[in-house]
Amino acid sequence: MSDDLSSLIGKRIPMLDRGYVELQDVMPHPATGIRADAAIVASARVSFMGESKGEEADRKLIHYLMKHRHTTPFEHVVFTFRVHAPLVVWWQWVRHRSASYNLMSGRYIELPEDEYYTPTVWRKQSPSNKQGSLGELESEAGAALTQELIAHYERGHALYKQALAQGVAREQARLFLSGFAVYYTGYITQNLHNMLHFLKLRMADDAQHEIRLYAEAIYREFVKYIAPIACEAWEQYILMG
Repeated sequence: MSDDLSSLIGKRIPMLDRGYVELQDVMPHPATGIRADAAIVASARVSFMGESKGEEADRKLIHYLMKHRHTTPFEHVVFTFRVHAPLVVWWQWVRHRSASYNLMSGRYIELPEDEYYTPTVWRKQSPSNKQGSLGELESEAGAALTQELIAHYERGHALYKQALAQGVAREQARLFLSGFAVYYTGYITQNLHNMLHFLKLRMADDAQHEIRLYAEAIYREFVKYIAPIACEAWEQYILMG
């Protein structure tokens, strides 16, 4: 089984038009042969210096812990992801202060001209939810907006390059860029307890579409496979509870 998990390290899932999410590491590491669910059980039973009592007993314990919100044992499973996402996604992500973040810096590197998020569909503002969307703009109007957006990106990047050529510092020249659309690459490290809280919020129907896609991919492609019993209990008592 550890061989199966080893194949997840470095696995990259494409996101949006230019983004991705990639698993960099997980603790316990697959090379140890210790599964995430086993680490949760070991952490819970260490209070009594106990160990695994078999698959069914361990499953019951994990379900008990999740149902009664005994969250500490879940904190001993840790994920590190490398994420490439537009700032409109990062802006939502870093609101969750229960993870460790480190992002690339436009002060240190020149940002490439083809790293801007261009949506395939233009969503309408929801009349009942001031922070959400509902429905789509008709295709002809959407296509016109897309062309305007691309032209806006190109104009802004041309001014950015012009400022750099004139010797302006990168930290100032980037003011010409379309900030919310620029793709940034960063590392995110988070334990399972806080990861599941993040996923509950960002997989919800009322979450912003772009970050919901990232959250769903993280859960589907990585977390659910690495800690299947914990996720089984989470879906039953927290997600659907």
